[in-house]
Amino acid sequence: MKIEIAHGRIVDPRNGVDRVASLYVAAGRVAAIGAAPDGWHPNRVLDAHGLVVAPGLVDLSARLREPGLEYRATLESEMEAAVAGGVTRLACPPDTDPPLDEPGLVAMLRHRARSLNRAHVHPVGALTVQLQGVALTEMGELAEAGCVAFSHADVPLADTDLLRRAMQYAATFGHALWLRAVDPYLGRAGIAHDGEVATRLGLAGIPAAAETIALATILALARETGVRVHLTRLSCAESIAMVRAAKRDGLPVTADVAAHHLHLCDVDIGWFDANANLVPPLRTTRDRAALRAGLADGTIDVVCSDHAPVDDDAKQVPFGEAEPGATGLELLLPLTLKWAADDGVPLPAALAKITCAPARLVAAGAGELGVGRAADVCIFDPLAHWKVERGALKSQGKNTPFLGLEVPGRVRWTLIGGQVVYES
Repeated sequence: MKIEIAHGRIVDPRNGVDRVASLYVAAGRVAAIGAAPDGWHPNRVLDAHGLVVAPGLVDLSARLREPGLEYRATLESEMEAAVAGGVTRLACPPDTDPPLDEPGLVAMLRHRARSLNRAHVHPVGALTVQLQGVALTEMGELAEAGCVAFSHADVPLADTDLLRRAMQYAATFGHALWLRAVDPYLGRAGIAHDGEVATRLGLAGIPAAAETIALATILALARETGVRVHLTRLSCAESIAMVRAAKRDGLPVTADVAAHHLHLCDVDIGWFDANANLVPPLRTTRDRAALRAGLADGTIDVVCSDHAPVDDDAKQVPFGEAEPGATGLELLLPLTLKWAADDGVPLPAALAKITCAPARLVAAGAGELGVGRAADVCIFDPLAHWKVERGALKSQGKNTPFLGLEVPGRVRWTLIGGQVVYES
């Protein structure tokens, strides 16, 4: 299949490309940019005039709810949501049912994903058996099965000696740990940020210290062991300062932030909007400003969707009883573009946060449009706005705190391996 993507604005942050040109795809790979290859006769021409031609997006946190939680979402529905959002690669956290702690489960998930011929799925293996925090998993076998890293998802790991041993093992064999900083005790009973809003609404609070204390432990152990650590979904201003200092000291640390934390704060809970029940909780305007600044200056490397579809029944209950989570795959691009527009961040720098930066953590050579690379492409209209409504979302999970909001960036085509898998 030969496809010509004609006269679009090609933005490839990894290779420093930002120009209007045509991109040529053949045999599943980028064949040329600018001038057509000799004897070029395309099977299809996509008119990208006025559109942005970017590498396929890479999402580091997308719960597909398989295996075990199909009543919330299915692999089919969420993969359709992924390509509708321009996402061509995604990492799946290990907190499935059962958790991804055995090679057979990982292999099954990868096989199911490949059979759908949609986005590439990169499983993240469970750090401990059943995520119980008692015994380490067989990281070597899980890595051979296809796990790109190891995580404890949102489950606090109270045993710091076990965490230290996990870091030592991972450092020895070249594995990466993806860790969310959360103290097992300070945040166990809370459901909202411990501040004025939670007090006024009568909600149990989760202090910022629940994140920063755990983060200090992770950074201290990372310094001792030399392990590569990716910090997931930071939420506090103090955390940004700590990561900035760690990077300045040369620690092999990267970090991400959920897209919704760039735009929302605890005030957006409103009158107990269950769609705003998220993990970590929405924090203060000061924290939100620090996250946005940290993303702009490179302290935070990646924006993820933190896609966690939830069925309606789990949200149509009081705030404190609602299941945390929100759909996000189709909002990753729009919310990143909105952040960039609000803060005056150039488009290539913004796209780097959702293409080449996360790609470095999951797949070498992905997240770029260099000649010879896999033709995973997202073509979108940066000026087209659309309203976030239940009917506009392909994900089985329709719950998001952004319902009713008009957002920029409509995906026109998504290509994976040189094949058009989505068009609008």
